[in-house]
Amino acid sequence: MLAGKRITVVMPAYNASATLLRTVEEIDRSIVDDVILVDDGSQDNTKELSRSIQLPTFVHHQNFGYGRNQKTCYGEALKTNPDIVIMLHPDYQYSPKLLPAMASMIASGEYDVVLGSRILGGTAIRGGMPFYKYLSNRFLTATQNLLLGSKLSEFHTGYRAYSADTLRQIPFWKNSDDFLFDNELLAQAVYHGFRIGEISCPTKYMPEASSINFRRSVIYGIGVLWTSVRFFLQRTKLASFALFQKEDPKMPTGYYYRLDEV
Repeated sequence: MLAGKRITVVMPAYNASATLLRTVEEIDRSIVDDVILVDDGSQDNTKELSRSIQLPTFVHHQNFGYGRNQKTCYGEALKTNPDIVIMLHPDYQYSPKLLPAMASMIASGEYDVVLGSRILGGTAIRGGMPFYKYLSNRFLTATQNLLLGSKLSEFHTGYRAYSADTLRQIPFWKNSDDFLFDNELLAQAVYHGFRIGEISCPTKYMPEASSINFRRSVIYGIGVLWTSVRFFLQRTKLASFALFQKEDPKMPTGYYYRLDEV
């Protein structure tokens, strides 16, 4: 299924030195051609560790945010001329062992986007997801399914695979530089009719894993609702938003460098 498919894994990193090696060790390099790490101004030795294990490492001059990190990830990934791009967090919250399954779903030609769902299989609570986050996840997902006309188990997972053609057509550079980026990108995919599949993904919540606090979770939730409202208004032709205009994204420059070039 994966023969002849070029697969690039991107890792948006922030203070990930405690879990990076465990994550990388479980990546099946027999099917993954490139692994790229983008360090978003970490305060630990993430970038040095990444370089020591010979990963192509791109470094932001300061902490610009999770969304800006992904913009660099996907921009650099597309330069490797991949067929499939998969985002894997280096905090070991999501299992790298599912990379072949997610890539195969894209390679089959049946899906353009594949999500590693923490809700399918009922593993979220058992994996340590805080109960308030579980409730907000279910509420926000139900609201988005209603407004977007979709039937996804969750919109908020950070484990995602994309066909390269999908990323080339979605204007993700217009999205938020913060955590809302993921949700906006998924809404864009739904709006433009890209086919989205899901796979059950156990998750681990531990002290080393990245997470946002309650205040930022509330801000994120408000942003998710606003994304859904914009989608609904755009779909019903009551308003128009640049977020949903389909075009080739243009990569901004000047805020990062490649570690092995300095």
